[in-house]
Amino acid sequence: MIWTPSSWRERPAKHIPEDYPDSTALANVEKRLQDFPPLVFAGEVRNLKSRLADVAAGEAFLLQGGDCAESFKEFNADNIRDTLRVLLQMAVVLTYAASKPVVKVGRLAGQFGKPRSSAIETIDGVTLPSYRGDNINGMAFDEKSRIPDPERLIQSYSQSASTLNLVRAFSQGGYADLANVHSWMLGFVDRSPLGTQYRDMADKISDALDFMKACGVTSQSVPQMAQVEVYTSHEALLLGYEEALTRVDSTSGDWYDTSAHMLWIGHRTRQVDHAHVEFCKGIKNPIGMKCGPGLDPDELLRIIETLNPDDEAGRITLIARFGADGVEAGLVPLARAIKQSGRTVIWSCDPMHGNTLKTSNGFKTRPVDRILSEVGGFIDVLSAEGCVPGGVHFEMTGQDVTECIGGAQAISEADLSSRYHTHCDPRLNGEQALELAFLIADKLIGLKEANQMPSRATN
Repeated sequence: MIWTPSSWRERPAKHIPEDYPDSTALANVEKRLQDFPPLVFAGEVRNLKSRLADVAAGEAFLLQGGDCAESFKEFNADNIRDTLRVLLQMAVVLTYAASKPVVKVGRLAGQFGKPRSSAIETIDGVTLPSYRGDNINGMAFDEKSRIPDPERLIQSYSQSASTLNLVRAFSQGGYADLANVHSWMLGFVDRSPLGTQYRDMADKISDALDFMKACGVTSQSVPQMAQVEVYTSHEALLLGYEEALTRVDSTSGDWYDTSAHMLWIGHRTRQVDHAHVEFCKGIKNPIGMKCGPGLDPDELLRIIETLNPDDEAGRITLIARFGADGVEAGLVPLARAIKQSGRTVIWSCDPMHGNTLKTSNGFKTRPVDRILSEVGGFIDVLSAEGCVPGGVHFEMTGQDVTECIGGAQAISEADLSSRYHTHCDPRLNGEQALELAFLIADKLIGLKEANQMPSRATN
C-alpha cells in the first residue's frame, strides 16, 4: 500500500472516538484545518532531529516534559511561562552535570487528547462517556459535556498557536538568559528542605558563571547565552487532526506533520499493523514510542523497522515506562534486543505512568520516591547493558500543585485535595521536578566519573 497522510484510515484505529454525533461536521472541521497555517516548520523539525542524533550518540541529553493534558480552562501566559521556567532550570542542572547540551522538548502546544483505559465512567450510579481531553469533550460530568465536539479541534489549534508564539518569545527574547535561570534555581535551593544537598552543585554553577563573566563571556557578548531552543511534542492520537496538519515540504518534497516538532505513539496504540504506526511511518518528524509491560522484543524490532527502515539517527526515541518495580524485568530484554540488532535509538525514561496509584481518599497520585527510583533504575540498567540512558520524559507543571505525594515538601495523601488541579493524571510540581533534575544529575556525574577512570593495566 502506498503511504499517504490518509492511508491510516484503512487500518484499525484504537482510542480515536467513533461517537461524534455528526461525522459530516467532523469532516468539515478537518477540511478547515487543512487550510490553516502550519504550527511548526520543516526546517525546525530537521534541526530537532539533528539534535536528537547527538542524543543517540551519547553527546547530548533529552529533557521532555510538560502537562499531562493541556486544558482550555488553565490556558494563560503565566502557566506557560512557569512550565518553561522549570524546564530551563532543569536543563541548567543537567547541562552542568553531564557536560553535554540538553535538548529541550515540551509536552505542550498540542498535548490535549488522552487515551483512556475505559470508554465509560460511572459516578453515583450515573454512567457517561469518559473524558478524553479538551480537544474531544468536556471534563464536567454531564451528558452534554461528554459528547465529542469537533469544534474543539479548532480551539485546540488556536491555543497551540498562541502557546507556541509565547514559548518562542520567552526562549528567544531574553527571558531564558542563563544568568536569570540560575538565579531562579538558587531561589529554589534556598527554600527547599533539601537545599543543602543541592547547594554544592549550585555553587559550582555559580563559580562557572562568574569565571565566564570575568572572561567577558556574558549574554551581551554572546547572544546565545540569552536564547534557547525549545521544541514541542504531543501524542499522535487524533489522526484526523494530525492528517489535516501534515504538509509537503517545498524544499525536500517530504511529508511533515506541522502540528508539532516531535510526535509519539502511546503504549496503547503501538500495534505495528494499526493506524497510528501507519500514519507515523510516513512523516519525517522524530517519533517517540512508549514501551511498557507486555512489549515483546521482536515486536519492538518490527515496529522500529516499519518506522525507521533506513536507521536514521534521531528518528526514534524509545520511552520506557515500566514502573519502579518493573524496570529491570521489562527493560533488559528490550535493551539487549536493540543492542544486538545494531539499531540507532534514543532511550528515554517515563517514570510517571507506571507509578500511578489511587489513595484511600480517592485521588490518583504518584509517589515521588517511586518516580525517582524508576529513573535511577533506568540509568543503571541501560549503563550495565552498554546502552546510553539518553533522556527523561515526565509530566509536570510550574504551578504549585499537590498531585504527587512525597518529595522534599513531604506532600501527604491529606494534602492532595488542597491544590489538585490536573485534568487527567497527577503531575510533579516545579519543586518536585527540580528534585528529579538533581537526582538525574547525580547519576550522570557518577557515569561521567566512571567513564573517565583509567582502566587498570593487566599483566
